[in-house]
Amino acid sequence: MSVRLAVEGDEPEAALAELSDWLSQESALRGLISPAPAVPAPGELGALADALVVAVGGGGAISVLAASLKAFLTQPSRSDVRIVVSTSDGRRVEVDAKRVDDVEALLRRVLGETE
Repeated sequence: MSVRLAVEGDEPEAALAELSDWLSQESALRGLISPAPAVPAPGELGALADALVVAVGGGGAISVLAASLKAFLTQPSRSDVRIVVSTSDGRRVEVDAKRVDDVEALLRRVLGETE
């Protein structure tokens, strides 16, 4: 299974690039993260990715992703950033610095898993 991570807040493109760099530092997530294909607006030849896709599958990838998102959001400069986690069937959850303690439970809920 995969989840889509979108960033909302001030300068979402820059925050998404920072999140991508941050997650790529996790050895357990290497090769599981890719930019989501973005649809160009009329008249554009291409568009920047507006989200990341993470293949979480089984094993500990969910726990690693949750811990990494928690660490990313607890950085002082991230207090105004919100990460929207969604699945292809429309389930979604928003995680921000105020709700960072429940990241793994929220991810498992959106994926339909129990801890």
